Amino acid sequence: MIEAIISALALCVLVLMSLRANRRFNQHARLPMQWSLNGSVNWTAPRQIALAFTPVLAGLTLAAVVWLTTALTPRPGQEGFAIPSLIFVALVFVAAHTFHLWLIRKSIRES
Repeated sequence: MIEAIISALALCVLVLMSLRANRRFNQHARLPMQWSLNGSVNWTAPRQIALAFTPVLAGLTLAAVVWLTTALTPRPGQEGFAIPSLIFVALVFVAAHTFHLWLIRKSIRES
């Protein structure tokens, strides 16, 4: 049960970040999705798709992790790793989305 709550909270944070960014970037039809090592934008996506990508990917990944932690029996000695692992995955998605939004903001300011 706690696994589902942690996942739901992480998804809510990601969706709220995307909604806020959608308001901030509403004047741009397309947003950067990938950058080269020199900082130039390789390709863009429509704004809604660019902002929904990470929350959707996180939802699928977190659902799989929740299912795995509830459906499978851990090996001896690994009983306490399910919740910390789920929190780690959720935090990585929040950090990656924060980084992506920062890169978008930086690229838009430079152009």
